[in-house]
Amino acid sequence: MAMNVQYLAQATGLTRVVGLCHSVHWTMHGLAELVGVPYQEVSYRAAGVNHQAWVLEFTRAGENLYPRLDALIEQDPQLRRRTRVDLYRRLGYYPTETSEHSSEYVPWYLHHDSEIERLRLPVGAYLDIVDENTAAYERTRDALAAGRPLRAEGTMEYAPQLIHSVVTGTPRTVYGNVPNHGLIDNLPAGGAVEVPCRVDASGVHPTRAGALPAQLAALNRAYLSTADLVVGAALDDDPVRVRQAVMTDPATAAALPVERIWELCDAMVRAHGDRLQPGLRTELGT
Repeated sequence: MAMNVQYLAQATGLTRVVGLCHSVHWTMHGLAELVGVPYQEVSYRAAGVNHQAWVLEFTRAGENLYPRLDALIEQDPQLRRRTRVDLYRRLGYYPTETSEHSSEYVPWYLHHDSEIERLRLPVGAYLDIVDENTAAYERTRDALAAGRPLRAEGTMEYAPQLIHSVVTGTPRTVYGNVPNHGLIDNLPAGGAVEVPCRVDASGVHPTRAGALPAQLAALNRAYLSTADLVVGAALDDDPVRVRQAVMTDPATAAALPVERIWELCDAMVRAHGDRLQPGLRTELGT
């Protein structure tokens, strides 16, 4: 998401680019349920980058709900066996991505059998989700091809909500991924950040989040640095920068030495080169 938004903004000059993801929305539903407060009564504010944003405020009627969460974590050893809870305990703010996916963006968990066991990480579970999504797509495709009726059901997808607000003028707030132009002070300018966005008939209006706590910004900067290298590789047709991007990825760096990282990139070029722009299909060796 961050790479796509940054690339679109830099490659096309588009000034109104927004990437949509539900991680903040569903995280807050889960947190409200966990602390026993109806979601409709919860107020919150989050900011950061996609799949690594942070719940900066979590309240009900002026009451800070974080102490309730702290008490539950203290009482329940099984609750402490979640990656996102572990990140929260160590960084001070709850992350807005699932435990499994959060573990893929940092170097500390997936490469240690003891951590996989401690935090009950279902390695490879996302492949099952991919299979389910593929099967759902194929069922829909086949039904359309055969002329069978499809049942349309409402969802919490942001895109139709955003379109509804623009068309009808109904104001609402969604979380969007947009280029960082003065939105988060201590993250790189131009990188894609996730912040609350007001939507109305005049379009999408990102809101300023200010500066993140230093420890959160440090992680987010690493995330955006890798994204920036990938975007640069695509814009400049530079296969070396692809390798440099993978070298800076925290999870890859924790698992492989640099020669293996370059070998991995060459192997991926051989496997998927027909999907790359021509300049990135070069194998570079180690």
